[in-house]
This record gives sequence, C-alpha cells and structure tokens, in this order.
Amino acid sequence: MNNFTNGAELLALCRETGLPISEVMLQREEKYFEGTREEIRNRMAHSWEIMKESVEEGQMEGNRSMGGLIGGEGHKISERRRSTEPLVGKTVSKAMAYAMGVLEVNASMGLIVAAPTAGSSGVIPGVFCAVQEEFGFSDEKMVSALFTAGAIGYLITRNATVAGAEGGCQAEIGAASAMASGAVCELFGASPEEVLSAASSVLGTMLGLVCDPIGGLVEAPCQKRNATGASNALVCAEMTLAGVRNLIPFDEMVEVMYKVGRSLPYELRETALGGIAASRTACELCGKNCLKNDGGINL
Repeated sequence: MNNFTNGAELLALCRETGLPISEVMLQREEKYFEGTREEIRNRMAHSWEIMKESVEEGQMEGNRSMGGLIGGEGHKISERRRSTEPLVGKTVSKAMAYAMGVLEVNASMGLIVAAPTAGSSGVIPGVFCAVQEEFGFSDEKMVSALFTAGAIGYLITRNATVAGAEGGCQAEIGAASAMASGAVCELFGASPEEVLSAASSVLGTMLGLVCDPIGGLVEAPCQKRNATGASNALVCAEMTLAGVRNLIPFDEMVEVMYKVGRSLPYELRETALGGIAASRTACELCGKNCLKNDGGINL
C-alpha cells in the first residue's frame, strides 16, 4: 500500500484498490506505524471508548469549567430535547448537546480525545455518538469511521493546519467538522469522492472563522462553536448524501483555508486580543474572575 499526501492521491488509491477511505487509512497505519491490524484497531477502539465516556460525563448536571465561563450547557440542551420536540431534530440536538458537554469535560480538566485539537474535541464525539444512537451503527462501524476522519485530519494537518494560533478557528473547528462530516458520509455508504466533497463543503462554509477565546481559555465562544461545528458537519453530510456536490475540490479547499487563516490578523488567531475576546463584556468577565476567589483561573 502506497502512502498518500493529498486528497487526489487518496482517491487514486481508493479507485485502484476498490477500498473505502477507512480501509486505505488503516492499511497506511499498518505500514508506517508497524503495528498489526488488530493492535491499530484496538488503539482506535480505545479512543472511541474515551469519546463515549466524555460524552456521558459531559451530560451530567453541575459541571463547571476551571475558568468559570461555561458549565451545564450540554445538559440544558438535552433536557429541552427530553421535554419537547427539538427545533433542529433529535440527531442535531444530540450532536449539539454532546459536543458542548465534551468541551465542559475538557475545560474542567477531564479526559478527552483531542481530535484534532482539545479546543475542537467535542465535534467528532458529538456527531458520532448522536449518529450511532439514532441510526444503530455498531461500535465496529464507528471505529472504522474514525479512520476515515483520521485520513481527512491527516491531510489537513499535512497540507495546512489544525491550529487556531496559525489558522484561526476555521482550522480547528473547521477541520474537526470536516473530519466528522466525511466519516458520517462513509457510514451511510458514500463513495470516497463524496466523502471528500463533504469535507470540502464544511471547510468552505466555515471559511474565515476567527479564534478569539475569552481570557485565552478554551471555553467561550469555543463551546458553542463546537455545537455549530457538529451541526454543520451533519448539514454538509446531508447535502452530500442527497447528491449535492461541492464545486471546489478538497485539496484546493484545504489550500484556500490555509491561505485565509494565514491572512487573519494575529489578534484573531488565539491571542485573545481581538474579536469576542476584546469586547467590553468579555473584558469585564475577566476582571470579575480575577476578583473572585471561587477556584476559577485568574485571567
């Protein structure tokens, strides 16, 4: 099995072998990380278990972040879903709640999988757990889908960035959402071309999203962006599965995202010097947290 360094090469391998992206990625892992197929799948299965546990923990009432800016929002979304028909439907509502909850776990120093980053760690677990619950996919299928997500994340990392400090939130949440969307498409039988089309659609719809964490903490607006990122992943997957193709190929979209990210002022790339972080209320929140002795981080 040859290596691949961009989407075009990945698609060529899929056409040559007749294999889905998940299998091509698994075989690449076998070759370059010198583990057996069983060992590699077991490691990915372990990551999946941690994701599920972080989703469960994130739905508990009373969670509070170290910085004190978020806590309990995921539980609130779930409570609304249990009490009334959610405006956005059950799958999206679950994905939102789970993604927000995982960010609470991360912000309270709990165990998460940083896929692709800690700041975007809620997107893939949120989408995957919601889809599994609503459509009954086995854990084995979900683990395979994580290899699909991994292939997309690998290509974005290799050819652009997943770091908010380098490319803005479009690189973090955008990459996580692209990974989730493409993986969901493969779960529902999409071709490799369709998988990368979904990932490209996500990146295009999140282009230019800045990284402006209040107080420099991965709490707000990060938590809500995980929720909207999870929603966007499902929306783009739905469009792709309906036959709506993205006009710009995946490789070109990754290049565009990288150029846009590098063009963002440094104040909008995780420095907390611009955007929402520089708003009057955000600055007041930081001041209040500095004065309070409630276990929160001094900002």
